[in-house]
Amino acid sequence: MDIKKVKEELLNDMNDVKDLKELEELKIKYLSKKGLITELNQNIKNIENSEKKEYGMKVNELKNSFINFYDEKKKYFDELILNAKLKNEEVDISLPATKILTGAPNILEKIVEEIEELLISMGYDVVDGPEIEEDKFNFELLNIPKGHPARDAQDTFYIEGEDILLRSQTSPVQARVMLSNNGKNPIRMICPGKTYRRDDDDATHSHQFMQIEGLLVDKEVSLSDLKGTIDIIVKRLFGDKIQTRFRPSYYQFTEPSVEVDISCFNCDGAGCNICKHSGWITVAGAGIVHPNVLRDCGYDPNIWTGFAFGFGAERLAMLKYGIQDIRTFYMTDLREVKSFDREEI
Repeated sequence: MDIKKVKEELLNDMNDVKDLKELEELKIKYLSKKGLITELNQNIKNIENSEKKEYGMKVNELKNSFINFYDEKKKYFDELILNAKLKNEEVDISLPATKILTGAPNILEKIVEEIEELLISMGYDVVDGPEIEEDKFNFELLNIPKGHPARDAQDTFYIEGEDILLRSQTSPVQARVMLSNNGKNPIRMICPGKTYRRDDDDATHSHQFMQIEGLLVDKEVSLSDLKGTIDIIVKRLFGDKIQTRFRPSYYQFTEPSVEVDISCFNCDGAGCNICKHSGWITVAGAGIVHPNVLRDCGYDPNIWTGFAFGFGAERLAMLKYGIQDIRTFYMTDLREVKSFDREEI
């Protein structure tokens, strides 16, 4: 078959194309492995050398002509199909969109950020420290010498002998800050962070948990200053109607020491399951910084005094959001947090 006959046949076929299906069939007829234009290309080996150049140019011209026709026609038929589809299909834009389940901010981070923002507005600094700590900072400088029974209560994770450990509280950060001040400057600081203890006996305890500890060191600081600070924090978290109560307690690094209770936000003190029908919920430990701690960290207890307090972030979040299992905080299953109010969180 020569070029002239193929060209005439192609022109006739192009005039007869009525839809996309016929156009695709035409492409197969001329450009497939056994297509007519493909055969013309393959026939170039049988052409005299003197005529090959002109022959090749004519075949390429025919091929390009068909490709341009194909592209133009395909675009035309595609538009016809799309317009017909748009005409026949109606979309009701007033229908509600498909709701896509999204995550919420981590509850523990939200609690920590809320307390940080509040205390920063009161002049506190947010300070971080190492989670792998020395025994010196985790215990000894906090008035817990070697052999002290309080060390057993901490159930510490030791890493190297008895000197290197995973911190069992964030109080070592406070000791480091006091030492860095050389007993000369007042301190207002908060040190939230992860702590580690061998304490995972039930659904409310975990070997890893978040503490939010605060320290204020200045002159003429009293227990009433501590109570006022705690009052502001719990009212920010649980509402203005919340009342605080201090009960005598014992901690190695404070004297006097207190446990902080708040009036039950669920029953207003009448008694319910959350407060175990007592009307009060324990939320923190606190007290006036022990003179030994001040002295060991470079501050003269005859001049300086201060208070310290510590909240458990998980404890606060479980109370505020009604969480029963502490493992909920570390789950990535969105179904676990769908009951939380994202606007509130």
